[in-house]
Amino acid sequence: MHELSAHDIYLFKEGTLLRAYEKLGAHPDMLEGHAGTRFAVWAPNAAGVSVIGDFNGWDRERHRLQPRPDDSGIWELFLPDIGPGTLYKYHIQSRLGAYRVDKADPFAFRCETPPRTASVVWDLGYSWHDEAWMRARARGNALDAPWSIYELHLGSWRRMPEQGHRPLTYREAAHALADYALDMGFTHVELLPVMEHPFYGSWGYQVTGYFAPSARYGTPQDFMYLVDHLHQHGIGVILDWVPSHFPGDEHGLAYFDGTHLYEHADPRQGFHPEWNSSIFNYGRPEVRVLLGSSALFWLTAYHVDALRVDAVASMLYLDYGRRAGEWIANHHGGRENLEAVAFLRSLNEAVGRDHPDTHTIAEESSAWPMVSRPTYLGGLGFGFKWNMGWMHDTLQYFSSDPIYRKYRHSALTFSLWYAFSENFILPLSHDEVVYGKGSLLARMPGDEWQQFANLRLLFGYLWGHPGKQLLFMGGEFGQRREWQHEESLQWHVLQHPLHAGVQSWVRDLNRLQRSTPALYELDFSPEGFQWIDHSDTQASVIAFLRRDRRDGCVLVVCNFTPVPRPNYRLGVPHAGRWLEALNSDARHYGGSGQGNLGSVEAAPLPAHGHYHSLTLTLPPLAAVFLRPA
Repeated sequence: MHELSAHDIYLFKEGTLLRAYEKLGAHPDMLEGHAGTRFAVWAPNAAGVSVIGDFNGWDRERHRLQPRPDDSGIWELFLPDIGPGTLYKYHIQSRLGAYRVDKADPFAFRCETPPRTASVVWDLGYSWHDEAWMRARARGNALDAPWSIYELHLGSWRRMPEQGHRPLTYREAAHALADYALDMGFTHVELLPVMEHPFYGSWGYQVTGYFAPSARYGTPQDFMYLVDHLHQHGIGVILDWVPSHFPGDEHGLAYFDGTHLYEHADPRQGFHPEWNSSIFNYGRPEVRVLLGSSALFWLTAYHVDALRVDAVASMLYLDYGRRAGEWIANHHGGRENLEAVAFLRSLNEAVGRDHPDTHTIAEESSAWPMVSRPTYLGGLGFGFKWNMGWMHDTLQYFSSDPIYRKYRHSALTFSLWYAFSENFILPLSHDEVVYGKGSLLARMPGDEWQQFANLRLLFGYLWGHPGKQLLFMGGEFGQRREWQHEESLQWHVLQHPLHAGVQSWVRDLNRLQRSTPALYELDFSPEGFQWIDHSDTQASVIAFLRRDRRDGCVLVVCNFTPVPRPNYRLGVPHAGRWLEALNSDARHYGGSGQGNLGSVEAAPLPAHGHYHSLTLTLPPLAAVFLRPA
């Protein structure tokens, strides 16, 4: 069952064997009626490979693998009486010098709990109960569906204070997270990388186990249970995935068989100066097999709904993070990494072919064109792209004192010039609350009341803006402390009304969004957006309409100063009564309680190109959502 065929080897050498996890690695199997485990590892520059483990006292000579006779560089061995739970590594002797090393299995399904580094023979059998979700997820994952993403780090979301502040296990998190996401109205959760990583402080971004969920929180079946339980409660699961670089830990991929097998040998191509890690050689077919198989593995074996691909810009540009003279141009003399571009396109085509109801999401911080457009049109083929420009401009604007905001008004409006050029996700992610940046709340100016009002306004602007929303954990209740990965979120602050008010506001924004197609249906089409007024710089007010396909609309008005604006006239496309659907200044959110008494009648007075207009009270530092009755 797990033997490599001649056709498999052909695809392996071509770089298109994208289910290589079914053949490479360690697989419980039968040979001539005898149960055991079949081992297979790629080490083309090894003089000898042996499997070592607790079953043979870690003896490097006892169980030697045999090289295949087809020049694939793959070594194989079937060991009887070896089954799930067995610890093992590969001892590799390079044919280039005296280099010897013990390596973890690049295709292992399970690893020892760090800091231990052995691989574990494992069977991925599991009885899934998410059939209803899987049948319907094409609708829930569609571009015109509501997406409100809750990003979290499993190790620090919630901890057990009565048990030494340990993190939740996968199974414990399954119930707590499903209940919380459901209560808050989030449609998807996005997990910082759960693939095995030796250094906890990397948050998962220095991966050594591309096919193994971290043993810190449980077994592979425990992680399946987490995904399964979330699906049964209608919550999609996005995994952060890191094909851009890998760490230099001795047991990992670096210098695997005494040569630079997975990485470039020249540090100008193979070493990442910002992250002190190795860069994959995307031009090597066998490397594309590892990465492509990893991506499809999580979508297939773990029923994951989307992969957020980390640091895409670092893959696309050969000079990323480098000064002149520190990089090598492509064969055209340019700075584009043509091999990485080809890999990303082929990967996204494979995902679309095998799992058309899932997505890949690019964290791409440059102006590379058509990231989220199909490859047949010349795009990279991602489903979504993070809008890093919107994030940067918005947080810079909000961190300024309101008295100066009239001079920075374009930071709010510039994003609409390019809002429909990609399928954008608007991220307020973990990267914005670390490395001394402070929490979102701490970055807001003014006294305590104004800080909370600014934060509610920020979220109102986020949910009103075209695109899908992403919010990192803790932001939804205004945690004041910067994120600390060794500690739980400060859940205790919810006893304070201002923090509880922010949480209620986010909950109500999600509920309004999910019940209002105008706030999601045409996120990526200019037909879904219309400015009412983007030019009131003196008052620092913007107003715009969001539309759906059936002529439904929502009016979003934001006042970015602490000055209330009574009798503020705005043109609207419909006569009759407009209901105040949400107001971030409501008292139960912690606001001052100013507003429009629940509704306002449109008068036949032309304004802003419309035949009718509303006379509104704009509360201080507030976002107001109105819709026709």
